[in-house]
Parts: sequence; C-alpha cells; structure tokens
Amino acid sequence: MNLRFVEAFYWVASLKSISRAAEKLFLTQSAMSSRIATLEEELGILLLDRAGKQFKLTAAGARFLVYAQKLLELQREVKHEMGSGEPMAVSMRIGAIESVLHSWLIPWLEKLRAEHPGLELELTVETTPILVDQIQRGTLDLVFAVLPASAEGVRNQALPTMDMVFVGHPELHKKRNYRLSELAEMELLTFQKGSQPHVTLLDLFRQHRLEPKKVHAISSISAMVQLVQGGFGVAMLPRAAVERLTGFARLKPLTCDAKLQSLPIHASYRTDPSSKTVETILQSAVVFAGSRKNAPKGRQKVV
Repeated sequence: MNLRFVEAFYWVASLKSISRAAEKLFLTQSAMSSRIATLEEELGILLLDRAGKQFKLTAAGARFLVYAQKLLELQREVKHEMGSGEPMAVSMRIGAIESVLHSWLIPWLEKLRAEHPGLELELTVETTPILVDQIQRGTLDLVFAVLPASAEGVRNQALPTMDMVFVGHPELHKKRNYRLSELAEMELLTFQKGSQPHVTLLDLFRQHRLEPKKVHAISSISAMVQLVQGGFGVAMLPRAAVERLTGFARLKPLTCDAKLQSLPIHASYRTDPSSKTVETILQSAVVFAGSRKNAPKGRQKVV
C-alpha cells in the first residue's frame, strides 16, 4: 500500500475537500483524485460518497480513516527510530496578526531559518477572523491570533500575552502621567471594530463611567503609527511592538492611571500524523515568545 495515497486520503477526509487537500500537499486536484481512486481500487471499497454535492465519507471511508492515521503515525515513528539525521525539509504555511508581526515574529523566523535551512515558509498576515477561518479550512498550517480556532483536527496552545500601552507623539504628549479622563478627550486609535483591543478599550472607559470623544478603528499598526507621528491622536498598541518600532518612529508610551488588559495570543495548528514538524516549530515559537516576554526591556534588541 502506497503511504502517499493513504496520506492523500487522510487530508481529504480531515479537510473535507479534495481541492484544499491538494493545496496542502502541493498537488493538482486531478492528481489527488487519482490517488484516492487508486487507493479505493486497491482496497476494493469506496472511501468517498460522490453522489451528493456535499463532501461525505462512506461508512468504509470513516473506518479506514482510523487506520490511515495509525499508518501515518507508524511511518513517523519508524523514521524517527531509524534516525536518518537529515535536516528538516518541508514547506510550512504560517499566519499571524499584525501585533505578533511587529513584536517577535520576524526575529523568530530569522532564528527558525538559521536552525532549519531546509524549511520553506509561506507567511500570511491577516486579522484574527480571517486567520481562524484559514486554519479551519486547512489553507494554513499554523496561525498566531487573538482567538483559538475550533475545528476537527485543530489544536490550540496559549502563548504569552502582550502588554498593551497608550502611545502618543513625544512633542505633543509631554506629561509624565495621564488620567484616563484626559485620554477620553483625545482622538483614540485602536484595532478594527469587534476585535479584542477595540472591545476592551470601550469596556475600560465604561467601567470608569467615561465616554471617549472619538475611537477610530484601524486594522494596521503601521497606519496607526503614522497617524500618531502626524499628531492625529493616541494609539493603543502592544508594548513589544512599540519598543521595536521606536527604532524607526518617534513614539512615546504614555503612563496612565488605568491598567490596560493584555492581548491574548493563541497558536492554532493542524495535527499531522506523518510528521511532528508543526509541533517542533510551535515549541520554538513558544520558547522564543516567552524569552522576549521575560527579557529585561533594556536588553531587547531592536531589529
């Protein structure tokens, strides 16, 4: 039995789509369909119900999926036990929100590529809802977003949270300390409506019985930074991003009498019974993000 055909069936069943499975394995849809048909012929059973418009496994296909996962796991164990010692050579599709991109993603990717020269990366930077949808559909392998994804075959792990801070222009915001009531009278910039930062910012003012003058919803950190530099207002950004961006922009973190809620970060990924590559890369990210979180501020390198 050709394990590549078994792998093809596993991903078709997991992603509930021949086209998305083909994209995952870098195959054409016709090649994927051919592998499934060959496997069905060898087994003497139909694995997919092709009668309806919606994807559906046959009863035999559902039973074989259990064996397919065991076969691929056994293949992985054999490769590990025999210890080929070859460097990791695989393509990985990673997605991240802008807060992660501007905080620790770039130096982590540099470290990852240095440790695994054979690793090919495809990077997507999007909002949390889009990233969650893509990991659920199987078009990404690993995403870093505010919310965890929920889908069959998808696992989640919490990463260190990100401290948030108000940021202003150093020439316009010269006070050492600001009251929340003072900030409520300014133009405020935060992420898109419905996002965790947007919701928590509005909740913060409600808790203090304040009504902010104006809250602008902007999805791009770069856009918020440019607006702050232009004297447009005060932005609420991840502190780690601000520390990196101060090497390129004039930004001043503002001390406030109200504590901002930290930004949660979750890693969501699809399990692959034939490989532990995703888990290895995720663990690298967890360790790296944790080291950046706990490093003294003066020792964090601006790159």
